[in-house]
Amino acid sequence: MTMVAAILRHKGHEVIAVTPAATIAEVAEVLRARRIGAVLVTDSLGQLLGIVSERDIVRSMAAHGAATLERTAAQLMTRVVVTATPATTVPEAMHLMTEHRVRHIPVLDGGGLVGLVSIGDVVKARIMEQEQEVDSLKAYISGAA
Repeated sequence: MTMVAAILRHKGHEVIAVTPAATIAEVAEVLRARRIGAVLVTDSLGQLLGIVSERDIVRSMAAHGAATLERTAAQLMTRVVVTATPATTVPEAMHLMTEHRVRHIPVLDGGGLVGLVSIGDVVKARIMEQEQEVDSLKAYISGAA
């Protein structure tokens, strides 16, 4: 069964993060420039403090209008973050994302931040897993195994 560690080996361990003092205008620019849907908020030691997603920004814009752009990441971030470990399986990650209605899960190992997986990463890994299963079954049925 595929683990989150395998996803990170494939996609890399780079994590895009901002400081708590970053304005939402700055956060939005990072999201645009990097073509991502969420950014982590970390302290100067790289410790995870929260996450800001496009969804968070849109909801704040609906409630507060353009003033949202002047708010900080600390003011807008989700503080209780759903996380995984490298040993989390792909089905477990999918379950966490579905249950908590999130699209991004930071990966922690021993309390340290080692990566971030998105719903796209998890779905891609699951599809690859199923394709390998199908190929194995085909080989078995045809006697090639």
